[in-house]
Amino acid sequence: MKIFRNLFLSPICLFLMGISIFVVLPGVGQSLPSPTAWQRGTMIPLFDGENLNAWYTFIQDRGRNQDPLQVFQVEGGILKISGEEWGCITTKNPYDNFILKASFRWTGETYGDRKAKARDSGILIHSQGTDGGYNGIWMHGIEVQIIEGGTGDFIVVGDGSTSFGISSPVVHKEPGNARVFDPKGDWERIHGGRINWYGRSPNWSDTIDFRGKQDVEAEVGDWNELEIQAWEGNVAVYLNGKLVNFAKSVRPEYGRIQVQSEGASIAFREIALFPLLKK
Repeated sequence: MKIFRNLFLSPICLFLMGISIFVVLPGVGQSLPSPTAWQRGTMIPLFDGENLNAWYTFIQDRGRNQDPLQVFQVEGGILKISGEEWGCITTKNPYDNFILKASFRWTGETYGDRKAKARDSGILIHSQGTDGGYNGIWMHGIEVQIIEGGTGDFIVVGDGSTSFGISSPVVHKEPGNARVFDPKGDWERIHGGRINWYGRSPNWSDTIDFRGKQDVEAEVGDWNELEIQAWEGNVAVYLNGKLVNFAKSVRPEYGRIQVQSEGASIAFREIALFPLLKK
């Protein structure tokens, strides 16, 4: 496994070297906290290119570890998620205070009512409760969205209570007075819904192959590097080395990790977790 592929592109590289940093969105002056008081623990290969032993599957209307269509399979060192049925793989263990690094790419095929819509998936962290507790598909948690034009959006996949929520600095933009991450913005708290990544196109449409002018995501078929830093209620999201979203006072602060199947074929060549330990 090449866990440190392109790591130099991200400020987390400096953190791993023990250099104090703050994460700053290009073009703005306000700094946001980074886990400089923590050190990296031994890497946990959640997906090591060989098997899914760290996970179990959950598919809508089928349940746990019932995957007759092989929506989730490992082939040639790659985790292939077909998207043909909606569901997820879920870690057997819960985690808190970590760096999650995942390499993904879209592989083309789409299904069902999302056949002509933007390729869609996501990673949910801090997931708690019952499998399928949200719409019979996912456990409740905090989603880092993976979708064409919107990778890096936060979605609170909550239960309607204050047990799930995030706070982010945002500005409001069209369409729909959407909340968009901006370090110069006002801090707002949500217990449901989404906070868009900083460059999401105001002309975004739910159509296949959508790309916005500021998109950080690679072209379909090319690999992307996604890093999720989670520590003491903070979550920072990097896509291909750029900070795209940030939240604090994230609730809950720990839980299982889910990777979605949501109507689009997606592949992962690595999913690695680095525990963060207080220095």
